[in-house]
Amino acid sequence: MNPFRWSYRTTYLAGFVICTALLGYALYAEHVLGMIPCPLCIFQRIAFLVMAVFFLIGGLHAPRAGGRWVYTVGVLVGALAGVAIAGRHLWLQTLPADQIPSCGPNLGYMMDTFPFAKVLKMVFTGSGECAKIEPVFGLPMPAWTLAWYVLLAVVAVYAAARKRA
Repeated sequence: MNPFRWSYRTTYLAGFVICTALLGYALYAEHVLGMIPCPLCIFQRIAFLVMAVFFLIGGLHAPRAGGRWVYTVGVLVGALAGVAIAGRHLWLQTLPADQIPSCGPNLGYMMDTFPFAKVLKMVFTGSGECAKIEPVFGLPMPAWTLAWYVLLAVVAVYAAARKRA
């Protein structure tokens, strides 16, 4: 079965399954492998969740022509946010040891204590736990997520741009 010949519906439902599997692996890595997620990791999960929702709704609805782009834009918003977050996370991981910011409070505490705008600023400023590199199959987790964001965005655009149902 050639994935380049799949219908829009099949492609978007496959995108949903992939996003769900990636979120499942993130939970497995957290709860079984003991990889504690930093705030940037949690935001990357949210980006996958946004993509999963638009993939699912787009796959179930399977609109024709221009209607497809509504769901594709939703997927792209999630993907672009994910690329930005993963890129920032990778940048923090490349900093020399003397330039790594100090560890801050966890995301739950920040959300309870500070306004959302300040939480975003604190998260994207980074903290020491975000600079910790825990490789998965030889690459840091943000590198894998970055690759998946790009791949899923390309698949979403390809499925929406195709003329075939």
